[in-house]
Amino acid sequence: MAIDLTELLRLEHAGWTALCDGSGGEFYGAVMTDDGVMVLADGSVLDRDAVVASLDDAPAWSAYEITDERLVGLGPDSAAFVYRGRAFRASGGPPFDAVMTSVYVQEDSGWRLALYQQTPVPGEESVEL
Repeated sequence: MAIDLTELLRLEHAGWTALCDGSGGEFYGAVMTDDGVMVLADGSVLDRDAVVASLDDAPAWSAYEITDERLVGLGPDSAAFVYRGRAFRASGGPPFDAVMTSVYVQEDSGWRLALYQQTPVPGEESVEL
């Protein structure tokens, strides 16, 4: 199956939209693989259940930007989607600014998120996701 940048970008936008509207736990609970993990900017590594629990209580973001998208093929049924993301809280303060990598695998149900990793952009003030 051909890997489509547009489809993976659509998934990333859907994830960020869920983080903005407060449904992030539900979204990532559905899109992550059973053994999927997130490696966050603060160094924590969360499995799918921990991601869902943390997002259920997280304050929503008010806006986000995705730029500098790159697709790295990892095989016929997997890809890494790399981009720079900036997210903003309604309450103000510095944006969260990081380079992010989402590794997706194709399963019968569609693309699933196996690994997500954040690297803060150096030298800029930012808050953690």
